[in-house]
Amino acid sequence: MEPLDRLPEPAPAYPTPATGIKSWAEDDRPREKLMSKGRAVLSDAELLAILIGSGTTKLTAVDVGKLMLQGVGNDLNALARESVKQLCRHPGIGEAKAITVVAALELGRRRKEADAAPRNTITCSRDIYNLMRPHLLDLPHEEFWIILLNRANVVMRKTAISRGGVAGTVADPKMIFKEALEQLASSIILVHNHPSGNRNPSGADIQLTKKLKEAGNFLDLPILDHLIFAEQSYYSFADEGVL
Repeated sequence: MEPLDRLPEPAPAYPTPATGIKSWAEDDRPREKLMSKGRAVLSDAELLAILIGSGTTKLTAVDVGKLMLQGVGNDLNALARESVKQLCRHPGIGEAKAITVVAALELGRRRKEADAAPRNTITCSRDIYNLMRPHLLDLPHEEFWIILLNRANVVMRKTAISRGGVAGTVADPKMIFKEALEQLASSIILVHNHPSGNRNPSGADIQLTKKLKEAGNFLDLPILDHLIFAEQSYYSFADEGVL
């Protein structure tokens, strides 16, 4: 008898890459591509590949990312709703990789919430006082803070620069401008409290303000105000015309 023709082997459930990511041109590798061309040019699968880190013996990390997306209809919102256990059902995804993806998508969700939250705009010294009241009210020691603003005078960040004793605290200009430059701020507001309740600036306060104003002008990071917080009242260098 003639041997029966062999039945064709079933097609694989997913593509088998001929080579791994390390053999790709550098500009095509997700990590290198992000570094050289920026994050915006990467596809969703390539971004997932960076999170996943590695593929399998038959799949590159990019292939694993593509299959994850295909499994949820290429809907990132649907992917974000999957649990660690559900993510582990995707080819090439174990618990550790699933946890990394869940954590990254959760950060994205929190960022979206933060963007939706109302942002504070500084229009006068009273706005500064009200903004800092929760941080400085009833403190028994001095603290020096900066408020970083964008070009529309919207608060980008509030940062404590130093904490001291009852008599004072040291504000390092290098730390102030380092923070502002790293955050790409457009202007700075200085704030510190006087636990004694005396709102008037000391000679050291005046000298520091002058020094920081000059440095800010040189760096194109203007100091808009220096507010001394004194429980029920405050002193604004801008309002008093001495800034």
